[in-house]
Amino acid sequence: KKLQGVQSLWSPASTHCGTCFCARISRASLEMKSTCAVLVALAALAEAKVYFKEQFNDAGWKDRWVESTSWKSAGDMGQWDWTAGSWYADSGDKGIQTSQDAKFYGISAAMDEAFTNTGKDLVVQYTVKHEQKIDCGGAYIKLAPKSDQTAFGGDAPYSIMFGPDICGATRKTHVIFNYPAKDENLEMKKEVRCESDQKSHLYTLHVKSDATFEVFIDDESKLSGSLEEYWDFLEPKEIKDPSKSKPEDWV
Repeated sequence: KKLQGVQSLWSPASTHCGTCFCARISRASLEMKSTCAVLVALAALAEAKVYFKEQFNDAGWKDRWVESTSWKSAGDMGQWDWTAGSWYADSGDKGIQTSQDAKFYGISAAMDEAFTNTGKDLVVQYTVKHEQKIDCGGAYIKLAPKSDQTAFGGDAPYSIMFGPDICGATRKTHVIFNYPAKDENLEMKKEVRCESDQKSHLYTLHVKSDATFEVFIDDESKLSGSLEEYWDFLEPKEIKDPSKSKPEDWV
């Protein structure tokens, strides 16, 4: 995988090589706080504040990012390459790329300041390019609280997880919110199919201050609606009472 321009937290599992990321983040509507970022660049709407931006356009990216060295054993972890990839329009337009098949990859970068999305919109955006066909691998990013970055991995806590996940016949774009009131990671009820070819694709999540959201792939809207409709933040309005039964005189 190859990553370009990002800011937030990212954790793919057992991934194949050849994928690229670019991301942006703004502020949002679910009252969450984050201090760490991995592969996400923060972009915003009018007058929005950019909290993190990464373009991977200089060799100093290694000073800004921390690899997950203690998540798995050294033999299970793959190596990152800084490269323009196998094909490109501009050789200077680089990203970071997973270089070995059947390995685990994790990498994270800290934001300069924590942020809250209360009363504001949040935009998370990044690009991904799979330069080979993927059998099973995730290329998603996570917004997460401050933690030991060397241990960042699949079980690390997070506020938002977003991005493509491919495994067998599954081709979906994750949008998962951690909901402290339930102490759960809530998955989206409807599946948004992700792209699975070998081209670059731009993934965008817009969480709005009016408790609605929209998911874009390559600037094309794929799904939008209310957070309440697509995630189980609230308890059911009605639940069955097993102690009750229908009156005998009801037909």
